Amino acid sequence: MQTPKTRRPVLVGALLAAVAAGGAAYAYSQRRAPLATVHHVNLSRYAGLWYEIARLPQYFEKGCHYVTAEYRPLADGRLEVINTCHKGEIHGPVKKARGVARAVDPQTNAKLKVQFQWPFEGDYWILALDPEYQFALVGSPDRKGLWILSRTPHMPLSTRRTLVTMAQGKGFPVDKLIYTDQPAGPLT
Repeated sequence: MQTPKTRRPVLVGALLAAVAAGGAAYAYSQRRAPLATVHHVNLSRYAGLWYEIARLPQYFEKGCHYVTAEYRPLADGRLEVINTCHKGEIHGPVKKARGVARAVDPQTNAKLKVQFQWPFEGDYWILALDPEYQFALVGSPDRKGLWILSRTPHMPLSTRRTLVTMAQGKGFPVDKLIYTDQPAGPLT
């Protein structure tokens, strides 16, 4: 039978183990540098159709090919978001998801929250953006979401490599990227 004196070392040991585990988790979170975004995004120029070139695996994009995202400005300053995916193959059945995006950092418009189902919102941070708004690197601060986007279905390999290298430098697991099948030309 344990007495209060014999239980004390067990409780102290358990407390020390919990503190050590918490400290390790804190130290790990501090090793990751804050995720930098672009300095400013003109949401009117960002609006329009984007093709997904690559992504980190997402449950809601499982089996998706020929993926696009279209952004349309709304009167209240938000963006309507229409994501389109062809299930199974490029010519597979179309699946669409509609949502809204709002800037949470109005100074830069580079940090957005996207909502497809109330009350859930996801982080959508613009990490790199071509000055002509022809390609973008988008991710989430937890490094679990990452997308390479282009205004055209295909992107020069050198540009894609540059964006992948940039994402790797920001702490994203680029070895897990899925390169999205896109059509070679207009679909008929």
